[in-house]
Amino acid sequence: MLNGKGSFVRAAFIEHFRMSFVSTRLASTFSVQPPNPNIKTIPGCISFLQSFAQHFDLSKGKELHSWMLRHDLLTSPLSITSLINMYSKCNHMSYAVSVFESLGNSRNVYAYNAIIAGFVGNNGYGEGFNFYLDMRCRGVLPDKFTFPCVIKGCSDVVEMRKIHALLFKYGLDLDAFIGSALVNCYLKFKAINDAYTVFDDLRLSDVVLCNAMINGFVHIGEYKMALEVFRTMNEREATPNNFTVTGCLSALSMMGDLDNGYAMHGFVIKKGYESVLAVSNALIDMYGKCKCLDDALLIFYDMAEKDIFSWNTLLSIHQQCGDYHGMMDFFHRMLDAGVRPDLVTITTVLPACPPLAALLHVKEIHKYMIANGMGRCRNNDDFENLLVNNILLDVYVKCGSMQYAYQVFNRMTLKDVASWNIMIMGYGMHGHGNEALSMFVLMCADQISPDEVTFVGVLSSCSHSGFLSRGREYLSQMESVYGLVPTIEHYACVIDMLGRAGQIDEAYELLVTMPIESNAVAWRCFLAACRLHGNASLAEIAAKKLLELDPDHCGSYVLMSNVYGASGRYDEVSDVRLTMRGQNIKKKPGYSWIEVNNVIHFFVTADRDHPEADSIYDSLDSLIAPLSEHGYAPSA
Repeated sequence: MLNGKGSFVRAAFIEHFRMSFVSTRLASTFSVQPPNPNIKTIPGCISFLQSFAQHFDLSKGKELHSWMLRHDLLTSPLSITSLINMYSKCNHMSYAVSVFESLGNSRNVYAYNAIIAGFVGNNGYGEGFNFYLDMRCRGVLPDKFTFPCVIKGCSDVVEMRKIHALLFKYGLDLDAFIGSALVNCYLKFKAINDAYTVFDDLRLSDVVLCNAMINGFVHIGEYKMALEVFRTMNEREATPNNFTVTGCLSALSMMGDLDNGYAMHGFVIKKGYESVLAVSNALIDMYGKCKCLDDALLIFYDMAEKDIFSWNTLLSIHQQCGDYHGMMDFFHRMLDAGVRPDLVTITTVLPACPPLAALLHVKEIHKYMIANGMGRCRNNDDFENLLVNNILLDVYVKCGSMQYAYQVFNRMTLKDVASWNIMIMGYGMHGHGNEALSMFVLMCADQISPDEVTFVGVLSSCSHSGFLSRGREYLSQMESVYGLVPTIEHYACVIDMLGRAGQIDEAYELLVTMPIESNAVAWRCFLAACRLHGNASLAEIAAKKLLELDPDHCGSYVLMSNVYGASGRYDEVSDVRLTMRGQNIKKKPGYSWIEVNNVIHFFVTADRDHPEADSIYDSLDSLIAPLSEHGYAPSA
């Protein structure tokens, strides 16, 4: 039994005996002949096991395993290694361990290499490293195929240096693939000097080693150093390949270096790498990060072959550029091209729906998710599906559909604090204060610890629903009960709550006596309350403070202008507007969206640019006329 993983190995032994029983029972259901005529010899079995591993066909692999057990075809170390590899590729490491343990004292370097590679390939770095330690304890000598996986599974730089020293003992310190693994690992731990020592000692014109340096530097955010390695490749007479190019393009993307991006594009054309899918995708990403949507689209449409990453990258670029309409059009082109969206597509497209008020699109995407099993959390570590569910919740909330949001929330088998926060904020935002606070109670009953965002939602709900006493109570409970120190966001919510309820003096007292420094947001909340209740004297104090804190924000001027206008002080209104013009401060117009027959229309105040503007205003006049007969007067 291996040290440090006793429970895992015990489970593996149990699984091995269970498999032996099941395998015998399965084998008894076969005909006298094997499942395939070629599976009569050990080489034939190995060939099929490799095929099943390549196609991730676990069921056929298990059937063949049972056949091999019954017909005594597990006598070859190579067949054992192939079985371990097959189960590893199919992500069933407990089966792989049971096969490995069946070797007893006959474990050799090939079996150890297979089990270590299996764990490392399935992100079980600690378990893989433990098998390496067991290998050393048993006196099995590692070879050049052992070390790349062991190095990848190493968890700290001290252990890495021990392995590096061992490589000199075994004469493997000059192996290019081991050197690449060393470089990657040292850079992962940000041991840049150690990485350069390996790089300089090898002095190979090996492009794999150079690529390891480039990608390692990109991974830790040292983009300039990655490009410097690219420049030194000529000195080593190492010819850059397509992997070199993708690494350099990643560095240029993160730096936003468009000029060198153009130069790298020219290098790609010169070398003929533009036909490589990964290179084209990297170019699209680079142009996207540099906000060059047209250049990215040119590459995309020139590509002979596209994959889901190509489409997702373009969707993401539209989102980064704020082109939500173009993004939705591109998404529909993707569907028309027969490309199946994945989780990345969904998480990119969904957030574009609220700015467009495109609830119908949200519902269509939601239906697609249900039909394709997306968002169904399979275990407590399924964070990808949890993320997409939270995004779907947030989108329904922002589109004003709390009914659909609750349906999604209620069906989620896995929820985190963000899931509850979205629902609390949503109910509060739409004026359902009681539901928001009930959701908070349920959250605590479900043993989910609230965070600072939770209390922003709770206090905001109290503000919008006029729950003064409960709001004060929650603010005091934050630190005394939940151990959370209130921030300026929480105090701003309480100031807004007091202001909405007409408690202007109490709001002002809290604003000037709270234990943390106030900011423009808190003062703007107070100014809005002064405007709501017509308190011009305190409004002037707030406006003066806001001019000190945030002199370029148009909202403060507009609020103050409205305060003066409501009290009939039109000279002051003119002064405020003159100040805005003098400082070139302009209020951005507010847009409204509406979706009709799957077409999104957007407007500004007194908009005449819409192609059907005349018809819209005629319909509006026909509605206002009968209302006016009953005393309605539209506001100016």
